Amino acid sequence: MIWSILLIVVVASAAERNTFVNSANSNKIMAVKLPNLMKAVGLYKYLPISDVNSLVDIEVKLPSLGKTDVLVEVKATSVNPIDTKQRAPKPNIETTPRILGWDGAGVVVAKGENASIHNIGDEVFFIGDLRKNGSNAQYVALDEILVGPKPKNFTFEQAAAMPLTTVTAFECIYDRMLISEKDKGKSILVINSAGGVGSIATQLLKNIGLKVIGTASRPESEEYTRKHGAEIVLNHTKDLEEQLKSIGYGAGVDFILVNYDPFPYWNTLMKVVKPQGKIALIVDSSGLVDLRPLKDKSITLVSEMMLTKLKYNTEDQFRYQEILKTVSKMFGEGNLNCTLTKTMSPINAANLREAHRIIEEKKMLGKLVLSGF
Repeated sequence: MIWSILLIVVVASAAERNTFVNSANSNKIMAVKLPNLMKAVGLYKYLPISDVNSLVDIEVKLPSLGKTDVLVEVKATSVNPIDTKQRAPKPNIETTPRILGWDGAGVVVAKGENASIHNIGDEVFFIGDLRKNGSNAQYVALDEILVGPKPKNFTFEQAAAMPLTTVTAFECIYDRMLISEKDKGKSILVINSAGGVGSIATQLLKNIGLKVIGTASRPESEEYTRKHGAEIVLNHTKDLEEQLKSIGYGAGVDFILVNYDPFPYWNTLMKVVKPQGKIALIVDSSGLVDLRPLKDKSITLVSEMMLTKLKYNTEDQFRYQEILKTVSKMFGEGNLNCTLTKTMSPINAANLREAHRIIEEKKMLGKLVLSGF
């Protein structure tokens, strides 16, 4: 008890020395002393990643906070396919720099007057809001429901790699397909199981007790997906229907999770899903598809867009917070494994351009993270 009291006194003294109340701000933000400007990497034009101006080093004002926002000092930021898609060439020109990055980890340094979930000094990981500037910056402002406790056994780099793919996989499995313990022993085909979402989904599904059939096309990606829970791995560049028949699944599979453009697989999906089965999509189709076969088999087709609840201000958007807390505990207890495979430093335009190039090659296994400014 004495040691606890002493610890509180020390922490309080340190906080007293390093914090101030910015009474001029209408949101009455309590924060550690912050600089006026921050380093960031942004864009003005949407250019090929080979162009040196596609991502540039900038210095900008810190983001303002809403009443339920927290300001996170970014220690590490992840690079995802969504970053490259958002940056992809188009005629738009930004009058103020756009900052990408919607997956990261850091420390809470300020909060809005109604933010009550996190405390200043908390180590956190987070998913971003595509409508705002992101985490390719020294500081990022986020609604507190998008921020969860960093897994205690993780480095900032490891933590930064996980939120976006993990929340997407979790929502897809539990909230969209409604898979639970009742489905133990059933089969699921995970197309592109070696990708960011696929490698988390296979772990979650294995934990539930499903028979996970993954797909990959290279020896290293096959090994990677087996490592994360796929019991069988098919080659998605070859006939999936024939491969399923050859391993005893001629009658089809109960569930299918498609982590890739569904268009080239559509006719196969209609054939290999069992009657009354479920198919989940997380990527837009590049072409029109025929929905009529779904009715014949009474198939449930669901789509997953991670930020739907935030975008449309749904009543259940606090679910983000529940999921982040749940998976943080799962990572901490070893029930989920980190999929970080590559780290680069520091966070600057040159390294981010290289990271985007690697992602665009579509040969990356696991997650890529940048850390430090």
